[in-house]
Amino acid sequence: MAVVASPAGAGQALAAADHGCFDRAKEPYTSKVDSHLHFRPFGGKAIPFDELTGYLHKTGVRHASMYGIGQTLPVNSNCTYYLDCPGTPVVPSMKNDFVNAENWLESKPEDPELAVSMTFMDLARPETIPSGIALYDKEFPGVFRWAGEVNVVKQALFPNHHKATTAENIRRWAPFMKVLRERGIPITLHSDLGSDAEPTKYLPLMEEILRRYPHNKIVWAHMGLSKELTTMDPDRHIRLMERMLDEHRNLTVDLSWRVLEDAYFSKPGVRAKYAAFLDRHPTRAIPGTDFVASANKDYKVYEEELAVTSRINKALGDEAFRDIALGENYFRLLGINETAPRVCETAGR
Repeated sequence: MAVVASPAGAGQALAAADHGCFDRAKEPYTSKVDSHLHFRPFGGKAIPFDELTGYLHKTGVRHASMYGIGQTLPVNSNCTYYLDCPGTPVVPSMKNDFVNAENWLESKPEDPELAVSMTFMDLARPETIPSGIALYDKEFPGVFRWAGEVNVVKQALFPNHHKATTAENIRRWAPFMKVLRERGIPITLHSDLGSDAEPTKYLPLMEEILRRYPHNKIVWAHMGLSKELTTMDPDRHIRLMERMLDEHRNLTVDLSWRVLEDAYFSKPGVRAKYAAFLDRHPTRAIPGTDFVASANKDYKVYEEELAVTSRINKALGDEAFRDIALGENYFRLLGINETAPRVCETAGR
């Protein structure tokens, strides 16, 4: 499939980086890192690997976390999306991780550079996870550098037999969290804060995780927001995020999924509040699209998702823009030897 050139001007962005600084007045605002990208769908066919990496290259995304989807639909299901099939169980599986690892090994792309992730983990059955990691080590030594996205609680999956992880389950995570901690592997957790009716119903689960595993690199997907929580007072949400970051130094928030833009950032006066929050904590957030690569999508869909989820970047100060949009925080989380370009000094900034 031919991939059209991106109006975001990826080539100009690379030229700016080559000259030692990134000129925000001339270059695109879209993030150069996609830390939350699902290379595999819930069910059905996926966008071919080479085609999807072509999307990244054309939009100027230089690094991405290569998620599967651990919670997959049955192979005999005709659905590609769990919301279309209420009542159909969606359960953890290794098959997407194996496909991702094999695709990565066949190509080993350098631009974009990809961090392959383990998404098979069943957090309600943590005793199964260490043996799964050992199998990955045997079959794909050194390939997996990330963990997640895995579900602590995802209300959207309740009709598909998913249940919230319990505090007792979290206590039993210790063996696999030790492995991740020793290897410096970040884990992205989908943990809904709550619903419009009960905005912080599930907050105690994330608090328990952070209390028990303070030295693990934990990424909180979507800042706890979801389609079930679109009316929370932004000031209350920001205060909560601020408290969690202040209390837990190894916590990073994930800005992926267009729900954040559509339900919060785009509201009058709200974008400036979240930008100010990120400017106060520039080293504590990473960007992402949460794009799911099902074959019924194409380049235009990815391009739009990247543009929408990156709009918050335009409101950030230079320090936060460099750390978040240009990838410095992502590089630090992964421990990779790369540095984001500095932001050019321009009049008016």
